[in-house]
Amino acid sequence: MRPVIFSKMDFSHSSLFGYIEDLQELTIIERPVRRSLKTPEEIERLTVDEELSDIERAVYLLSSGQDIQGTSVVANLPVLMRQNPAETLRRVLPKIREVLHVAGVEMQLTAAVSFLTVLQEESVSIHTYSHSFLHIILQNLEHRDAGVSNAWLETLLAVIEALPKETVRHEILNPLVSKAQLSQTLQSRLVSCKIMGKVANKFEAHIVKREVLPLVKSLCQDVEYEVRACMCRQLEHVARGIGTELTKTVVLPELVELARDEGSSVRLAAFETLVNLLDMFDADDRSQTVLPLVKSFCEKSFKTDESILVSLSFHLGKLCNGLYGIFTPEQHLRFLEFYKKLSTLGLQQENGHNDNQLHLQTLEQEKKYISVRKNCAYNFPAMIVFVDPKNFHLELYSIFFCLCHDPEVPVRYTMAISFFEVAKLLNSDVYTIHKELVTLLQDESLEVLDALVGHLPEILELMTNRGENNGSESKLLSIPDLIPALTTAEQRAATSLKWRTHEKLLQKYACLPHIISSDQIYYRFLHRMLTIILTNNVLPVQKAAARTLCVYLRYNRKQEQRHEVIQKLIEQLGQGKSYWNRLRFLDTCEFIMELFSKSFFCKYFFLPVLELTHDPVANVRMKLCYLLPKVKSTLKIPTDKHLLQQLELCIRKLLCQEKDKDVLTIVKRTVLELDRMEISVDAEQLEKEKQKNEGRSTNINDKMFEKKRRDSKTSSVLAKSINLSISGSSSGTSAGKEEKKSKLVRSQSFSTQVLHPKYSNIDKCPNKSSATGYTSSVPGTGKSCMLSFSDDSFRAHAAGNSGSAAFPSSSSRNLFNSADQKSNGNKESQTRRMSIKNRKSNS
Repeated sequence: MRPVIFSKMDFSHSSLFGYIEDLQELTIIERPVRRSLKTPEEIERLTVDEELSDIERAVYLLSSGQDIQGTSVVANLPVLMRQNPAETLRRVLPKIREVLHVAGVEMQLTAAVSFLTVLQEESVSIHTYSHSFLHIILQNLEHRDAGVSNAWLETLLAVIEALPKETVRHEILNPLVSKAQLSQTLQSRLVSCKIMGKVANKFEAHIVKREVLPLVKSLCQDVEYEVRACMCRQLEHVARGIGTELTKTVVLPELVELARDEGSSVRLAAFETLVNLLDMFDADDRSQTVLPLVKSFCEKSFKTDESILVSLSFHLGKLCNGLYGIFTPEQHLRFLEFYKKLSTLGLQQENGHNDNQLHLQTLEQEKKYISVRKNCAYNFPAMIVFVDPKNFHLELYSIFFCLCHDPEVPVRYTMAISFFEVAKLLNSDVYTIHKELVTLLQDESLEVLDALVGHLPEILELMTNRGENNGSESKLLSIPDLIPALTTAEQRAATSLKWRTHEKLLQKYACLPHIISSDQIYYRFLHRMLTIILTNNVLPVQKAAARTLCVYLRYNRKQEQRHEVIQKLIEQLGQGKSYWNRLRFLDTCEFIMELFSKSFFCKYFFLPVLELTHDPVANVRMKLCYLLPKVKSTLKIPTDKHLLQQLELCIRKLLCQEKDKDVLTIVKRTVLELDRMEISVDAEQLEKEKQKNEGRSTNINDKMFEKKRRDSKTSSVLAKSINLSISGSSSGTSAGKEEKKSKLVRSQSFSTQVLHPKYSNIDKCPNKSSATGYTSSVPGTGKSCMLSFSDDSFRAHAAGNSGSAAFPSSSSRNLFNSADQKSNGNKESQTRRMSIKNRKSNS
């Protein structure tokens, strides 16, 4: 236990009084904890017999348990339906129906959700569901609590889509006739309005006209404005169900009347429904009916009815493009000016500054004006289409500038989201908004930056490829001040606590090789990425920086810069003092294997990766083991034969020397995975090796043919005097054969045994018999190569026939060549001795 160290304390009267207050607050905090403890009697009441089945426990808790236990059973209803639907419907559901009559709000809400879940999971057939659940839903629709009523209504609307038409007609539509009457409660009539909108799409047009439309008209003329507004919003669904003809004759007149309603919420609902139904009206209806209503809305919005202002600004883009074909030039200009006025609503000047306002605005007005300008920013792409992109600079650029410099973050955030759409619409004129891109990149709000970065690669590509200065000489001319803006944005994200924005930014910066020059990336961004890897404490940010750095390295064509970066990666990460840096080195190597060629990785990073098998930290060795299969996949045979040997040596050392049990388990698993892998074959290099071996065998065959020819000449001379020298030649020949046989046996034994005494201890690793050899299969040959190794040396043994892709050692070839030379010398000496004997006998 650590000793308590008291610092210098102030024992004045005021300080002591403060300490006493703090202690009193602590006692107050502790009191609710004591009160929340259950008494033995309460625990006894909450205890249930463990031997009861799930169904029996549910029935017991619903019958005699507390409310919280009953709510738990209702929440668990979908699980019971999946496990035992028959018993649940027979025993549990009737109990739930009884309890819901007196249940509280929490259980009611839980039941509505559970009933909907049972429907979505299709635990029972729709016929069984309608028979068992539908009546309970309908009974609770008119609950006195509005939240509970809406929850059951949402469940019913989802059920209507799945129910058969006849069931909907008899169980839901027919009772609506009485529920929609004025004599019913307000809540009942509101529920009827929403059901009408759903039912209208369920039946054919003639049934809707006969049975639904009379109720719709009645509810549109209800005495309560809440009912009229609710039914007005459902007219869109009714119109989609009955078609264009009935919409024109029935729905449109109702909308016109509701648009002139005394209630502002009713007028707002009528306006929004008109906008959503524009595609169902013909040109005459738009010009003669809809357009006058819209003009009236626009005129009243500033004068007498500001309640519609926010909705009008939100739907203005859709409205302008929907009525585009019927606008006169004057009307076109009027709606454009109306949009411009809304875009600067609440600002003193059109330069985006809000320092000195002409008059004080109430807080409510200010929030409304911010919402209006935000909606204008949302509709900006639609307004570009309305005025034609060719007229953007003349008609809309000033508004674009104001919205990008708006003092409120939500407005600038919306502009940042819409920026990519604006850039696409401007096409070749995209260079006109370069300054605003730089402005948003340097925005003080990280929310704005995060919204802009989402499509930053696409935006920069559009600007560099379609801008006025899109020549290949200097990409930087197309976007002035881009690099300082990008570096500023990254530094601001790095110093904030929003690491996800920083990670996203670094990921998107991988597009820069297509935008700016390689030297600019090297001096302004590449080293920054390395610094982030070394100093940042957030793993996703480090990985994002590592991958982006690898992309920069991939597109850098200057060898001296490449070598410098590679050297820093190896020295500062792979050989870094912190194990965290060495782990990031392995992450970086994984990205390099993904982005670069196999030969590049083998040339620069293969051996530095293998050096980490000696790392003192188990986590580093463990991560390396997970990476080894990818490392092996970069090798090609026979080009990388020496690297394969180094890889197998490292695995052998890990198996023999690893002390951490977790790492050792992963090593053994990795060995099995590596053994199943096939190594890529370099066909060109393999063909060269094959031709080289064939040339060597051809020389040997020529020598053997020449030897046989000389032997045949000698045998013809010997035939004349064979009777004189038969005994001597017989003994000489048998002696020569024995000597040749013994030497050949020795040569073969040398080629199959270990060549040095120090390799005789290769199998001395205790309980590591699987480590004495490591098999690597060579695809395309049907053979395998068995590598036996100890310490830093390897010896290869052929594991197939003469047709396998094996590589014999030079020592074996030398042994066989010396044996052949000695046997040839013995034969020549025998021939000379026999010739001398023949000359003596002739003389």
